[in-house]
Amino acid sequence: MFTGFLIAVAIAITITLGFAAYNYYAVKRLAPGTREMQEIAGAIQEGARAFINHEYKIIALAALAIAVVLFVVIDWYVGVTFLLGTFMSALAGYVGMKIATIANVRVSNQARESKSLGKTLKVAFRGGSVMGLCVAGFGLLGMLLVYVFFGKIGRQIEPESMTVVANWLGISYIPFTMSITGYSLGCSVVALFNRVGGGIYTKAADMGADLVGKTEAHIPEDDPRNPATIADNVGDNVGDVAGLGSDLLESYIGAIISCVVLACYTYFINIHSSNPISDELLSRLLLYPILFSAIGLIACVIGIGYVLFRPQSDKPHRELNIALWSSAFLIVVASCVLSWFYFRGLDVSAIDFHVGPLSPWLAALTGIAAGMLIGFFAEFYTSYDFKDTRRLAEASISGTALTITNGLALGMKSCFFPVVILACAVLAANALAGIYGVAMAAIGMLSFLAATVSVDTYGPIADNAGGISEMSKLDPVVRRITDKLDSVGNTTAAIGKGFAIGSAALASLSLLVSYMHAQIGIDEAVHEAVLNIISTQVLAGAFIGSALPFLFSSLLIDAVAVSAGKMVQEVRRQFKEMPGILTGDEKPDYTTCIKISAAGALREMKLPVVIAVAVPVVAGFVFGAQFVGGLLIGSTLSAVMLALFTANSGGAWDNAKKYIEFGGVEGTGKGSEAHDAAVIGDTVGDPLKDTVGPSLDILIKIMATVSLIAVSIYSRFNLMNLFN
Repeated sequence: MFTGFLIAVAIAITITLGFAAYNYYAVKRLAPGTREMQEIAGAIQEGARAFINHEYKIIALAALAIAVVLFVVIDWYVGVTFLLGTFMSALAGYVGMKIATIANVRVSNQARESKSLGKTLKVAFRGGSVMGLCVAGFGLLGMLLVYVFFGKIGRQIEPESMTVVANWLGISYIPFTMSITGYSLGCSVVALFNRVGGGIYTKAADMGADLVGKTEAHIPEDDPRNPATIADNVGDNVGDVAGLGSDLLESYIGAIISCVVLACYTYFINIHSSNPISDELLSRLLLYPILFSAIGLIACVIGIGYVLFRPQSDKPHRELNIALWSSAFLIVVASCVLSWFYFRGLDVSAIDFHVGPLSPWLAALTGIAAGMLIGFFAEFYTSYDFKDTRRLAEASISGTALTITNGLALGMKSCFFPVVILACAVLAANALAGIYGVAMAAIGMLSFLAATVSVDTYGPIADNAGGISEMSKLDPVVRRITDKLDSVGNTTAAIGKGFAIGSAALASLSLLVSYMHAQIGIDEAVHEAVLNIISTQVLAGAFIGSALPFLFSSLLIDAVAVSAGKMVQEVRRQFKEMPGILTGDEKPDYTTCIKISAAGALREMKLPVVIAVAVPVVAGFVFGAQFVGGLLIGSTLSAVMLALFTANSGGAWDNAKKYIEFGGVEGTGKGSEAHDAAVIGDTVGDPLKDTVGPSLDILIKIMATVSLIAVSIYSRFNLMNLFN
């Protein structure tokens, strides 16, 4: 029976990746436009490919080093699954970057030839769907391989079947748990590199291009006279596409493994209790998350396919929502049937399934509902269809200071209701199915990931298409079409970030509980999975953990600012030394700007990654497991707030600028003082929404995953224990 379930998952993955391949070649077959358009697109492709190849060399070296440590300190299969995770995440990011650089010029050409918003939307969305389907498909494919080669599905898991980490330590654990944790860690490391490196690259180029081009030279966005414009478009692909894909793949896998690990440790802790979890129930608990996710894959294929093959529409926002909500609806219905027949007839009294067989489904439903509500509030606070962003645009009339002040206030205000929703989701999911239900809520929130990433990736593709249209000097109507698509993309990106942040919080809570369970049986002093928040060790860890996301964020903003400063100097130098650039008589030096962004990103991304991986390990060996538990609590709470604040304030500044450009504020427009103030606000928000915000949800999950792997060692051996 269990083999049959795994075969069903394999079929769902095959259909998903097959549909992705179909869409990839359907986009590639489209005409790429004029020779000038192809030359510009070729420069963007070459820049993106050069950066990601260089970045992946660094990732490969770091991954091999970490894998060797895992091989020596933990066991060989943890190192192997870690490398598998890095490969799947890197592959998803690379494919996404590849299709984005192919689709951008074809979207521009479709707008040029058809002058149709609906037809252009379909090309952009088809390109984005390749990324979405590959992220979910590759992520679940790696999980399936771990299940097949390292799992114990359908077998009896007894204490004597557990292996030893190192005989001289005398520590035991379930190999399958450590295998999938290693896989998740591999995904997290690549996601952090891609998000941090790509985010620094894209925002340094974007800020440099805007600060000199728009506010000093007063030339349009993506004007070919701006030397930084090619680097800006390259950055969209390496940061907003490759980084986005790896980021959400990591969130997806983190949610699944939080559920699986929790089930394993709950079984282990209760094995000698009066009401232990049966082997049959454990097997089903381990399989349920990937079966649920497989249903999500098929639902997203149907939802995406429906939008692509239905008659065209000139309402991009509605079309993208149809893809999201139709996928979600299908998941709700199909997973209800799965849960009922899957758990019916089993004795679930050993776990907290308070509503019987439908408990995990209802818990996942709370996650889906919470994700939708968080997405709504992300849209509410960042879209110029709503009053807050319009007020922010109107504030620009009074100058830059009020633009910044109002944007900060909006971002802070935007944190409250999403956090209330998260808190309610945690309480509801726990009431329905215990901590396993909280983990299922995270899975539910990301169950239509393929559709979410498809919608998110469509945005950078449309943005690049607008840049190519401007640089190729196409009819202004082409740029208006791509700008309309891009504006909707900014809002959908904010929604996607909300989903990632919310699921990170839920998954981190489940991983924290698993972390505490892992201490039982390892540390003789720990008898229950409880963190005493007034304990000096836990409280000290929470203080430091709450400060860590601020340090992490400051490093990212500094990195962007340093690279952007160099970009500004280079653009100014070219305008001064080659005055023919602004008159159109000389061609800018795009290559130097690309090299500045790439060098800055590759140099500055290393320290934040080291901090994320090393801090929980060092803290554990110095202060012990309880201190790290507090560290995880503090960092999770702090990072969730910061991530929501930075993502929403940055998104609002960006769309306030676009609202002015579209004539939404009377008496303003491009080139006005209000527009200059809005551009400054957008520039301030760039590193917040596209570098800091997306990286913070990875930070909290990678810290929790590293801690879960390392706890088996530093629970026994740390400086505090030696001194005591």
